[in-house]
Amino acid sequence: MSKRTFWQRDWVFALLVVLLLLPLLFYTSMVDVLDGKAYDYGMARVERTPSSQIAIIAIDDKSIQTVGRWPWPRDIGAKVIDKLGEAQARTVVNSVYYLEPQIDPGMAYFDKLSALTTKALQNQNRAAASMPEQAASDAPPAPPAPAVADLKAIQQVLRDAEKALNVDKTMSDSLAKAKNTVLIAGTELALPGESLGNPPPQPEWAQRQSIGQVIDRGKGAGVLQLRSMVWPIDSYGRFASGIGHSTYLPDPDGLVRREALYLKYGEAIYPSLSLIAATRQLNLSAGQIQVELGNSLQLGNQTLQSDTEGGFRPLFYANTSFPVDSFIDVYNGIIPAEKYRGKIVLIGPTAAGLGDSLSTPSGTMPPVLALAHSVSSLLQGDVVREPEWAQWAPLAGLLVIAVFLVAVLPHLGAAVGAILTLLLLAGLVGGELYLMQSQLQWVKLMAPACLLVPGYLLISTRRFLFSERGKAQADAESAESNRMLGLAFQGQGQLDLAFDKFRKCPIDDTMMDTLYTLALDFERKRQFNKSLAVFQYMSGYNAKYKDLPQRLARAQQMSETVILGGSGSHGAAGTLITAGAEKPMLGRYQVEKELGKGAMGVVYFGRDPKIGRTVAIKTMALSQEFEAEELDEARARFFREAETAGRLNHPNIVTIYDAGEEHDLAYIAMEFLKGKDLADQIKPDHLLPMPTVMQIIAKVADALNYAHSQSVVHRDIKPANIMYEPDQHTVKVTDFGIARITDSSRTKTGMVLGTPSYMSPEQLSGKKIDGRSDLFSLGVTLYQMLCGHLPFHGDSMAELMFRIANDPPRDITQFNNALPLCVLTILNKALQKDVERRYQSGAELAAALQQCLAECGHA
Repeated sequence: MSKRTFWQRDWVFALLVVLLLLPLLFYTSMVDVLDGKAYDYGMARVERTPSSQIAIIAIDDKSIQTVGRWPWPRDIGAKVIDKLGEAQARTVVNSVYYLEPQIDPGMAYFDKLSALTTKALQNQNRAAASMPEQAASDAPPAPPAPAVADLKAIQQVLRDAEKALNVDKTMSDSLAKAKNTVLIAGTELALPGESLGNPPPQPEWAQRQSIGQVIDRGKGAGVLQLRSMVWPIDSYGRFASGIGHSTYLPDPDGLVRREALYLKYGEAIYPSLSLIAATRQLNLSAGQIQVELGNSLQLGNQTLQSDTEGGFRPLFYANTSFPVDSFIDVYNGIIPAEKYRGKIVLIGPTAAGLGDSLSTPSGTMPPVLALAHSVSSLLQGDVVREPEWAQWAPLAGLLVIAVFLVAVLPHLGAAVGAILTLLLLAGLVGGELYLMQSQLQWVKLMAPACLLVPGYLLISTRRFLFSERGKAQADAESAESNRMLGLAFQGQGQLDLAFDKFRKCPIDDTMMDTLYTLALDFERKRQFNKSLAVFQYMSGYNAKYKDLPQRLARAQQMSETVILGGSGSHGAAGTLITAGAEKPMLGRYQVEKELGKGAMGVVYFGRDPKIGRTVAIKTMALSQEFEAEELDEARARFFREAETAGRLNHPNIVTIYDAGEEHDLAYIAMEFLKGKDLADQIKPDHLLPMPTVMQIIAKVADALNYAHSQSVVHRDIKPANIMYEPDQHTVKVTDFGIARITDSSRTKTGMVLGTPSYMSPEQLSGKKIDGRSDLFSLGVTLYQMLCGHLPFHGDSMAELMFRIANDPPRDITQFNNALPLCVLTILNKALQKDVERRYQSGAELAAALQQCLAECGHA
């Protein structure tokens, strides 16, 4: 038998298909995504009722509107804890962080007055004791002193004031009295493989929070470890009935399906909030929990399985909900505290803007609601498990499907093969859903399904194409089929394939119309050499068709002309759109006009013709900006950073719609903004009012805080990258992602792109930077917008860089002496050389600006 005959066998082709698909399944995320979808779909149909012993008191929008902006004075929370303690709630889990003291500024003065009063009382008592001696002598009488009763009255008033103002003491007294409140600790997970030293000594009361019975049978190496753990303040921790962490572990698709039951910090194992709440409901303490690391956890008479990292998968109850009451209603007594007798009460924020929400299989929810699902799952054993045999199920399924595709399907007829394939697919998908819905067991069977479907389609298609009828149809491919295929390719933008199909069709007047349209499409994509080829092909049939001679001549001229993407950085002539030519296209966008030129390219006004959206298109001629050996790396970095910027979704960050490349001209399509950048508002005679400047900078700081939380650093904050529309007071930060491209690139002359005037000291020195570098640049921008001058000045680039790295900023009062003290304080902190002494987040800087505005009467 010949080699060709062997390769034409159906089972050989099926084997090749299987060998080709298997690596694709293991090296793509498609299978994980489908398994996650099946997990969510099955969980949404689990009919189980959550524990009735759980209630939620929500710090909701209604509470915020009534009490005031967050954070509140802690005596407000203490009052609710008192109410719940008197009502004998079983456990109160307060998920509000109390990691720092809350000290009223007036307390320092009351302390001084109290000390002075105490000293005056002591002097008065000493004076009273010495009066008999004075009476016996001829010494003149002592000057009158304040009456002891008056001093004691003043001292009592000071004690009452201290009790009212020392909210931390009020809270700690409430915790000590209630004896049923669990608090949350702040945690920071260590990276995999990170080398960790011994943690600092823990307070005695913190050591009592660790799990008492820990067994390690060799599986504890994978347990998640903490880099740091921040406990509640000492006066709270001493009286808390328990302290735990809340650590949810998102899957690769971003959804939260797991929570860490326990984490390792040093040599100790600390439980989660949900685990502490469950143990207290079962009359257990943390010391009575028995954990076998990386395997299981004994909770009373109940054994819970954990994964190797110490996590578990709670059931997110889809069809029922937990009772949620407003904090302010409980505080004011509208909802009686007796309602919570004997229950687990979870207190946490649900109002918009108070913390990040979690994306779960049951939708987006605040952490306190996710905590309720976790506690209920632990109490009732509603935990999703992966049985021991589940790790072998995908491999067994792949083997069965591979045998079916190679040994069975090639010998079946088309109808029988389709029916058996559908039955297998239904068994795999239905089996995974059934086990999840009825048994709360997750067995991943999407990998065999992903092998079955494309394998069946490829094998069946090949069998059809190589059948006698398929060969006859392929050999007798008609002109009409080529024309239809060509039109389909043209509609998809695959113009080269379309032209290839059209050339297989007999040319006539109808085909001339089709070819003419194709040539215009090539023009729109600026592929004038290809439009020239189409026009030349058409001229062979009818050289006088429509305006073909003029089109032919223009295409000849334009095929040698660069139309888009010239930038002044390399001496190009700029933008050129020839009159009479079709409006050019960049990807799917039609270019309307030029908006301006930047250091890296040209910005155009464009339109998406399919949906009518107007966009700004920023271009970068990569081949002009980078040497040949750097081009591939620059291209990859460009699209990676564009993708990162495109994930940012914030009202003060310009929205990125699309990114692409055509003939080494990279482009980014973004939101078209009506305003202008702030480059003109830094000149001394064009400065904006001080309150307006601070409001703008506060919005930029808020945008940077969001970007930094997404691990995105701008690297090029300056007035030219901040758009402002005064009528609507709209502020947008632009050029996210582009800065990193240009930051590490060099022009053909070897000069670093951009000016260092706004760069932080660590950025100039080439050190690794984080979001605090952006805050330094924002501080420079604030300084310049307030006075029209830069804080650092040098006659040369080297001198400027030296001053930024070593000298303090110039005194701004020499340019603007009307600035309030709080503005000078903000500038001083924002422009610190040491990153640890600057603002540590955009939110902190924004809050300082808003507070300063309020102090100046501009809130």
